[in-house]
Amino acid sequence: MAKKTVNNDILLANIIKGIEEVKGNDIDILDLREIDNSACDYFIICNGNSNTQVNAIVTSVQKTVSKELKDKPWHVEGAENAEWVLMDYVNIVVHVFQKHIREYYNIESLWGDAKITTIQNKY
Repeated sequence: MAKKTVNNDILLANIIKGIEEVKGNDIDILDLREIDNSACDYFIICNGNSNTQVNAIVTSVQKTVSKELKDKPWHVEGAENAEWVLMDYVNIVVHVFQKHIREYYNIESLWGDAKITTIQNKY
């Protein structure tokens, strides 16, 4: 049975909704489609203030995407420590950091050619 394809724009919107529902901070969307040999189309990067909030963001994204799109991540990594959790939705990879870990790795700078869209907090 073939896996159904989820529209990237709809998936992006639902991931952002999941992050915002638990007050995830500093949401950036990196558009990687114009970069040769990129592993996916988009990175979504955000951060929480504690491991509890990082886990809440991950859970919220999973619940929102599952409820709205009947989809789940292909792979989730880092949930044990909740310092940097990676959620792989194949075309979209979500990085949820604790703030100090995000600042340390600064992965936005590694993808300097990507078009970055910052989502303003609604709270």
